[in-house]
Amino acid sequence: MAATPTDVKEYPNAFVFKIDVPGLKSDQLKVQVEDDNTLVVSGERKREKEKDAGVNYIRMERRLGKYLKKFALPENANTEKISAVCQDGVLTVTVEKKPPPEHKKPKTIEVNVA
Repeated sequence: MAATPTDVKEYPNAFVFKIDVPGLKSDQLKVQVEDDNTLVVSGERKREKEKDAGVNYIRMERRLGKYLKKFALPENANTEKISAVCQDGVLTVTVEKKPPPEHKKPKTIEVNVA
């Protein structure tokens, strides 16, 4: 399953990864974060077991095997708030952004001039 197409989008409040995983179900996929900032998506497509005896493949073009893809997340990605949904052969992983740091206004101190 090498060369699985992926789109990565940045929204004002989140990063969204859309990964083509045709034929895989949600229980065949794993989404996790490693080393605090690496999003790891993995899965495996296995050969279907034939129920009927005497069935032989004439042609086999669909890829089988393990899939692993890693994405370095930006510093403002909130790795505590990640969701994933698999629908119609597309895995959508949403990583929310951390709120921007508050900018404190510099204090103004008035000094009496003698």
